[in-house]
Amino acid sequence: MGRVAELAGVSVRTLHHYDEIGLVPPSARTAAGYRAYSADDVERLREVLAYRRLGFGLREVAELVGDPSTDAVAQLRRLRGLLLERRDRADAMVAAIDRELESRAKGLKVTPEEQLEMLGARLYDAIGDAYTATRRTEPRIAAQIWDALGDAQTVLNVGAGTGSYEPADRDVTAVEPSAVMRGQRPAGSAPCVAAAAESLPFEDHSFDVAMAVSTVHHWGDPIAGLREMRRVARRVVVLTFDTDEPGWQDRFWLTRDYLPEFAAVLAEFPSLAGMADAIGARAEPVPIPWDCADGLFEAYWRRPGAYLEDHVRRASSVWTRVGPQAEQRAVRSLCDDLDSGRWTERNSDLADLDEADLGLRLLIA
Repeated sequence: MGRVAELAGVSVRTLHHYDEIGLVPPSARTAAGYRAYSADDVERLREVLAYRRLGFGLREVAELVGDPSTDAVAQLRRLRGLLLERRDRADAMVAAIDRELESRAKGLKVTPEEQLEMLGARLYDAIGDAYTATRRTEPRIAAQIWDALGDAQTVLNVGAGTGSYEPADRDVTAVEPSAVMRGQRPAGSAPCVAAAAESLPFEDHSFDVAMAVSTVHHWGDPIAGLREMRRVARRVVVLTFDTDEPGWQDRFWLTRDYLPEFAAVLAEFPSLAGMADAIGARAEPVPIPWDCADGLFEAYWRRPGAYLEDHVRRASSVWTRVGPQAEQRAVRSLCDDLDSGRWTERNSDLADLDEADLGLRLLIA
């Protein structure tokens, strides 16, 4: 154990603690009775220490390294992605600081927008590099969206992000304003135009259908963007969120019990009825499966421990919008309630549900 501690750069006490909590128990003993680490034990320790140095808590680390569906190669790829995310975010902050220092050295006035750039005020650029870790197409939600597309052959995907939910059997054109998001679109994906929803660079009725998935709340003027979609396409399909229902903030235990600030995030968001009226749409509920593959904000409604993981929160804009103090308070409270069993007691009715209606709505025009 002493030799492993020396090689890993940690204390023997740390290794004893990992053994006691079952995180990295040595699988063998020497003839003299000392703990001995096999090659597999060392590999697991390497993963644990890597996640710890990325800021993950022991509970999160145990879930990550204990995932039976993830082998050593998958763990290395995950770690690489997280490290690249941290590096890119740090590089962007350094570049913003350098620009501000250069401006100040020249005696130039620094605008509020430039000051906030260091912190990622452009939301997609701030969270976009975390999307590929948890944001992907959920097949059951995709089936409902694609069914709404009907027989459309030409599709415009507005606010397309990294390309989730784009149908593979149609002629798709994507629109995405964020360079960070465009840069993460996989090879072979639909061509992507750098433009905003409120000013689409296409002629009237250029497409059979325009779609937008979980993006309208990021637009500067949602109603204007929806009308633009209606202008350039014969039909419109939009996955969005319903704030019309009385007490909508209480539909989801996370916003009800831990993050009341969520209501303020959507305070100026158009009503579902207003959005539907703007494009002449009807609304369909979109239930979220308990094992939703897409890490959207509500995805982990039956897996509360996921919200303790930093990389899960980073891929949802809500946490950036509420601010670090609200986020840290919510995470601490949820962690305490999970440890004490209060969360389980309070939400026991969720255990047998396969899906939940948490306010996602599909507008079809």
